[in-house]
Amino acid sequence: MEEKFIIPLNGLASGANKFSWDAGAEFFRNFDNTEIIDADFTVDTHVMKNGREISAECQIDGTVTVLCDRCMEDLVIPFSTDIELEVKYGEEEYTEPKEDEEIEEKDQVYVPDGETDLNLNQIIYDYICLSLPMQRFHEDGECNSEVLKRLEEGVSTVQEGDEEQDTNANPFAALQGLFK
Repeated sequence: MEEKFIIPLNGLASGANKFSWDAGAEFFRNFDNTEIIDADFTVDTHVMKNGREISAECQIDGTVTVLCDRCMEDLVIPFSTDIELEVKYGEEEYTEPKEDEEIEEKDQVYVPDGETDLNLNQIIYDYICLSLPMQRFHEDGECNSEVLKRLEEGVSTVQEGDEEQDTNANPFAALQGLFK
């Protein structure tokens, strides 16, 4: 059985190679990600091998289910992202870019000498997480109306027997005379 998101470098045929995987919420649970409630996505990968030169292009499409930031109900977010990788053997070396040097568009992945597989799990996880919006909420009118109603009403700070207190009082008012 083929492991998901693993490209076997030993025995990889020269030229074009295709890999395709489907995954779901279990993928995110393996990373201890509790934000993703459910998921369904596909990764289509095209690997090009020419001698020791290997490049990979991944297309990731699917959906994840998270909690809405407004109403805390399930929210399905579609996503689509591309990854372009250049595989290099050995240890990663840092070199200071020169002023006239163009920045490469492909991410570089280093595989230690003697390693037989390229594991894309972490890369795919990172790209999916980065493709999701920072604020996650339903379109207008789709949030749970009961929750929105409660949010609009606000929380009252008036307690029984203390009717003079302003419900919109400054929460820092108690600290007002502290430094006199």
